[in-house]
Amino acid sequence: MGAVIGEILPLAVGVAISPVPIIAAILMLLSPKARVTSIGFLLGWIVGIVAAVTVFTLLSAVLPEEDPDASRPIRGVIQLILGLLLLVLAVGQWRKRPKAGQPAVLPSWMKAIDTMSFGTALGLGLLLSAVNPKNLLLAAGAGVDIGSASLDAGSTILVISVFTLIGASTVLVPVIGYLVAAARLRAPLDALRGWLAAENAVIMAVLLLVIGVSMIGKGIGSF
Repeated sequence: MGAVIGEILPLAVGVAISPVPIIAAILMLLSPKARVTSIGFLLGWIVGIVAAVTVFTLLSAVLPEEDPDASRPIRGVIQLILGLLLLVLAVGQWRKRPKAGQPAVLPSWMKAIDTMSFGTALGLGLLLSAVNPKNLLLAAGAGVDIGSASLDAGSTILVISVFTLIGASTVLVPVIGYLVAAARLRAPLDALRGWLAAENAVIMAVLLLVIGVSMIGKGIGSF
């Protein structure tokens, strides 16, 4: 089990380092309905991560069993495809980076965060975590690692829990921190939001490049 956690750790970090949902969470924490919307968003974010990685784990678990000492071409092909798709996303993110002197362009739906309800925030968190192409690819990679490891049910649940905790940490920490010390965190959160907005494309491009290359390396190693 420890080896599987080691395999999925970079993928979980990749889910965690997602500037757009972090910015969305911060905007909710700075909004009039901070406590209601931020908790809804956090729950949706967690449920989405759990759902995505669980689905891919179950799909991977039904692949034909292979000799652990032999090459694993099916797993290798899947990992190569996932790695290449991550590289494509990395190139797309790099091309979206703002040119010198230009302000970063954020999604238009962020303007409506102040008026969101608990249900809308929950749905948004679910959408950004479970339907986001980058997160789907990372969840698929984690699912391949978990499902092909032949773990028992308890160990599988524990590994998925670790993946979810790490993946949700960058939304979980500011939300919990705000609930504990709202007044002291407003200024730091606003500063963090501005930095993430400016560097969103570059952060995502570098992150996807590193994880994509790592995934391709895993795929080659499976043959």
